[in-house]
Amino acid sequence: MRAFLTTILASIRMRRFVVPMLCGVPLLLVTASTFGVAVGRRTPLRNAATAKKVVRVMTYNIHVGVGMDKKLDLARIAEIIKRERPDFVGLQEVDRGVARTKGVDQIAELSRLTNMEYAFAYNLRYQGGQYGVAVLSRHTILSLDHRRYANTRERERRGFLRIEANVNGHRFAFVTTHLDYQHEDGREFETKQLLDALKPDNVPLIVVGDFNAEPNDGAYRLMLTRFIDAWTLRTANAPDAGNTFPADAPAKRIDYVFYAKESGFRVRNIRVIETEASDHRPLIADLEF
Repeated sequence: MRAFLTTILASIRMRRFVVPMLCGVPLLLVTASTFGVAVGRRTPLRNAATAKKVVRVMTYNIHVGVGMDKKLDLARIAEIIKRERPDFVGLQEVDRGVARTKGVDQIAELSRLTNMEYAFAYNLRYQGGQYGVAVLSRHTILSLDHRRYANTRERERRGFLRIEANVNGHRFAFVTTHLDYQHEDGREFETKQLLDALKPDNVPLIVVGDFNAEPNDGAYRLMLTRFIDAWTLRTANAPDAGNTFPADAPAKRIDYVFYAKESGFRVRNIRVIETEASDHRPLIADLEF
């Protein structure tokens, strides 16, 4: 079955949207709460970097809020995000109404705790709820695009979520994704679908996520055909190797901030945040535009 595509214009909240038929997929009626545009206005929290035309982005696989101590605690995930004050956060492994995490709508709760807007897209149904990827945004979300990847052998469906928003009058596209953790050829297959879907345009594009791929992996090399790995342009005195997994003793660099070569960003700063609130550590970057 072809990859499922959903696009929602999110400039009006709590309206119902009819998504046109695409690739033979039937008409789908979606509410703002279904796909996760946060309800109501929030008080903007502008950081100093944003005022200087720098966009701060974070990628964080939150492991459904379960830390290395095996405790479920979304509040400590939210505290990390609030402390770092990113403009956009790409999240992976997010539950919504799933039994194992007490039926909590995790992205709505993180939105409430961080005072940020959100978008959510599920890649599979699990234990009575949904499991997928999400974005938190300090800026009004203008549009959404979600696609599920076709896969080779892995049973778990994967996908990406793309949003667009304005930062200081500049429109940006921001993508979060989560790739196959078992098979290298599966990751390559998914990465090809991601690249095919993200056609070059005039909007600066940032892609973050848990790629489950180290720099010697084929999926990583495919990304470099069109994108720049922000970590490779870090300052010379960066204190670590960019490893994010496992959180208690990071040995693998599998979480990334990429930006399209034509976007013209300059890496001001990039670092891994030391925390064991999940099984991954978050990665945060300041990109000047």
